[in-house]
Amino acid sequence: MAASSLLPKSISPFPRTPTPNSPLTHLPATSFSTTPQPPHFHPLPTLKTTTLIPNAKKNHWLDPFDDGGDPDNIEYGSMFEDSNQEPYMFADGKQEEDPSLPDNPDNPYGFLKFPKGFSVEVASLGSKLRGDVRRCCCMISGGVYENLLFFPVIQLIKDRYPGVQVDVVTTARGKQCYELNKNVRWADVYDPDLDFPEPAEYTDMIGILKNRYYDMILSTKLAGLGHAAFLFMSTARERVSYVYPNVNAAGAGLFLSETFTADSMNLSEGGYHMYHQMIDWLGRPFRNVPRQPLPPLKVSISRKVKEAVEAKYKNAGAQKGKYVVIHGIESDSKASMQSKGDPDSLLPIRVWAAIAEAISHAQNSGVRPVFVIPHEKVREDVEEEVGYDTSIVFITTPGQLAALINDSIGVIATNTAAVQFAHARGKPSIGLFSSAEKAKVFMPNAEERKCTIVSSMTGKLIDIDVESVKTAVQIFQMPLAFV
Repeated sequence: MAASSLLPKSISPFPRTPTPNSPLTHLPATSFSTTPQPPHFHPLPTLKTTTLIPNAKKNHWLDPFDDGGDPDNIEYGSMFEDSNQEPYMFADGKQEEDPSLPDNPDNPYGFLKFPKGFSVEVASLGSKLRGDVRRCCCMISGGVYENLLFFPVIQLIKDRYPGVQVDVVTTARGKQCYELNKNVRWADVYDPDLDFPEPAEYTDMIGILKNRYYDMILSTKLAGLGHAAFLFMSTARERVSYVYPNVNAAGAGLFLSETFTADSMNLSEGGYHMYHQMIDWLGRPFRNVPRQPLPPLKVSISRKVKEAVEAKYKNAGAQKGKYVVIHGIESDSKASMQSKGDPDSLLPIRVWAAIAEAISHAQNSGVRPVFVIPHEKVREDVEEEVGYDTSIVFITTPGQLAALINDSIGVIATNTAAVQFAHARGKPSIGLFSSAEKAKVFMPNAEERKCTIVSSMTGKLIDIDVESVKTAVQIFQMPLAFV
């Protein structure tokens, strides 16, 4: 009796059609039986898409995401639809800015839901098919001059990809330029020109680039196998860089999605249009987006920088709108802001003394030359050659130099960043170059840029004709009529 009471009782099957009062109304129709049944495999649910499904039934176990080929009319068009039957993914044309996420007071991060029509699983795929760039990193080789000439490229990226976030990785000197650029989110210091960087800095920078999830990374350093591997480890979707014009570029193309062969071993020798290959690729027409034109060079100066510089030149005895900036004094300081493509771009103080004398003897005696020195040790040399009552301003950052030029009536400078700042702020300038070829490369269309070119006949800047500079000084008399 005891043994028979422990035997399992037979279970009657559940009714397949439950009564309205039954608590099992919402349960699926199922039954239990002591007889083993063969396993039953339910087919996978099909995704709701606008693709055409052929008549032949496909094996979903071979490829559960294969629902047939796309029709010709939506090859690059809409792929998914929302609840209102409206397509929202993979649209043509220029990308739109990301919508702001809804605020959620219960979430410490301020948002919890994704925007309507946004799917995490297909966001990266849709971004790749459309060619969207939400985060872009620019790794720029060189100093102040090279980073300043990259400003139009950054503006081109902002115009081509609305809503994009642009970050910059450059040298310590080059980072100072980006207080003049409002289009850059973050600027990090890492010298890409170092052949043997510190292992800790190298790995740390790779980690920083990986954690930011860039869609595109641009590099102006001539890449070999080593630098191309560095860009590859950033895991950016598009890796674009210049490569060496010789055998040093072997293997670099395996790690890069787009390469540009530099015209020479020194990219800075290209002058104002040194990035023309990258500009042509960035502004290329793409599907329904026309070619993006290159904007002009512009800089933005903050109010605090203007006030600090105004106090400096007033303390030196100059007045706003009544002085001429002289830049390009020979010095071994790194704050000279000369280009890597033109090492012969500084003049000794004795030549500048003769030019300052020509400015003082001009018809408008209110014009006062202001000498910009890159180091305090040059101050004594300027005072001995020009005079102890001359106006001398000590400036080392590009932001303060741009603010000083902005309040002046013009600039007399060699091939330094001062000539480009005068062009960016619309000030007349006199550019002193070692040759006419250098002037055409670094200052094309000089007349449109309000720049008077004075070049040396011997190919050396030290042999420049001072009398020609004295004649060109007369262009600064025109603005004084309005002052």
